[in-house]
Amino acid sequence: MIIFGTRGYLYQLAMLTLVCGNCGNPAAHAVRKYVTKFTLFFVPLFPFSTKFRTQCTFCGLQQQITKEQAEGLLAQPAGPQQYGQPQPGQMQGQNPYQQ
Repeated sequence: MIIFGTRGYLYQLAMLTLVCGNCGNPAAHAVRKYVTKFTLFFVPLFPFSTKFRTQCTFCGLQQQITKEQAEGLLAQPAGPQQYGQPQPGQMQGQNPYQQ
């Protein structure tokens, strides 16, 4: 008798502050990777499905994204911007919220 099946794994890759497309609020979004692996005798052998999703922590909306979009989000600089110090190309004393 051979016992086989699947098992799902969830990896949280990052928490990013983005503007939600559903509620319009700038909120934290979890970037997650869902992997489904084929198992034989309860031993995971190889992945056969990988999906990437973001979830808004304010309204709970989940959106599926491509691998390229997930890599692009993860490549953004980490950490909040420092509004007290002038950024390159920004005049000192200028309001950071004005364009």
